[in-house]
Amino acid sequence: MGIPGRTHLRGANLIGAKLQGADFQEADLVKTNLEGADLRGANLKKADLRGSNLSDTHLLEGKGANLQGANLQEANLQGASLVKTNLEQANLEKANLQLANLHLANLKGANLKKANLQVANLEGAHLQGTNLEEADLYGAGLQEANLQEANLRGANLYGADLHKAHLMRADLEKANLEGANLTGVHDLSIEQVSKVKTLYNAKLDEEILIPLREKYPALFKGPEE
Repeated sequence: MGIPGRTHLRGANLIGAKLQGADFQEADLVKTNLEGADLRGANLKKADLRGSNLSDTHLLEGKGANLQGANLQEANLQGASLVKTNLEQANLEKANLQLANLHLANLKGANLKKANLQVANLEGAHLQGTNLEEADLYGAGLQEANLQEANLRGANLYGADLHKAHLMRADLEKANLEGANLTGVHDLSIEQVSKVKTLYNAKLDEEILIPLREKYPALFKGPEE
């Protein structure tokens, strides 16, 4: 479906629309309702989707949709299927991605500051250099995700699964890691972990758990201890 760049569909109602392969490059889709729309293989590069509703949309299968550099600030992507979707350099600040499926998605350099990623599937996602400051990742699946040099300052990772995730130079200052699974993680230093808010009930490999408990026992204390 060929739609010329800079298309203006601001505020349009596109609920359940069949838009496979549509060209929305640089399109104005501010506050557009795309709930349940089929956007598989669509080109949304640099599209303006601020405040839009993309809940339960389909952007996967075969070639994921291209949302590179798209503006999705405060957009609703709750429950959206974003497997292998290209969201590199996209602005997702304060976006709702609760329960979204971002398996193997490309989020390199994306802005997810204060985004809601509760129970989202980010397994194997590419999150190098991604800004996740104060993001809510409660119960999120981050197994084998690449979080090298990601900004996780003040992020909520309560109960998150980071098994075998890559954390080289990731900023974990003031991050909440209560109940998180950090077993098998790659390139995680004691210095990085020493700056987190808490490790209460967190799972860690012994080689890092033992020295941490000795040097920073306060990190393992519960809220009432």
